[in-house]
Amino acid sequence: MSESLVKELVEAGVHFGHRASRWNPKMAPYIYARKNGIHIVDIRETVRGLLRAKKYLAQVAAQGSLVLFVGTKRQAGAAIEREALRCHMPFVAERWLGGALTNFRTIRSRLTRLEEVERIRSSDELNAYSKKMQSALNREHRKMYRNLNGLRILNRMPECLVVFDPNKEKNCIKEARALGITTVALIDTDCDPDLVDLPIPGNDDGIRSIELIARHLAEAILVGSQSAAAARGKDKPEAASSNGNTAAAAEAAKAGQA
Repeated sequence: MSESLVKELVEAGVHFGHRASRWNPKMAPYIYARKNGIHIVDIRETVRGLLRAKKYLAQVAAQGSLVLFVGTKRQAGAAIEREALRCHMPFVAERWLGGALTNFRTIRSRLTRLEEVERIRSSDELNAYSKKMQSALNREHRKMYRNLNGLRILNRMPECLVVFDPNKEKNCIKEARALGITTVALIDTDCDPDLVDLPIPGNDDGIRSIELIARHLAEAILVGSQSAAAARGKDKPEAASSNGNTAAAAEAAKAGQA
């Protein structure tokens, strides 16, 4: 177990759970102790869960699949958006729209509408509208941008969801389970670990805790994406060489016929 990682997690307060009165008994295997009425998460379990999640996300990214980050609580929004953008993955940091996964076609149509409104607002076409209509378009744009901006690159169903606090994001967890989409989640002592596939036990309320876990997961995705890009780069010279050999063989055949 990496001592530097353990130190990093402890300094970020990842080991602080909720009040013991609010715990979920299913989290018992992940709890180390109870101190001053607060449950302390077993940091060894956090490390195991984090490393397992990072390995899986690197594999997903290496296959070219999408990972959707979800964290709509006030403490998580900024970190989720920043890290998702860094690893070029879609995110939901404001509000989970019901049916974002189970009614994916409708969400795509709303994204098309968002692009249409942006096109109108950035062109001279906007001047053809009345002041009242312009105001309505601006309001529509603000609302759609807030809820849909992070989903622009979600052009297909994600392979995995990275969720911060399954209790808060219960609707997205429910949709992912219905569709068989893998879920990775930072879960506190008041969560049900059975609802997610790869739990990372830890503090899902602290800003530093969320930022640290999100950063580690984003870095794993970047590693997977880079390995996929490197593999594609190796394939291209081979393909070019193969094409060159084919061309040379064709020329030789023509010369023989002549």
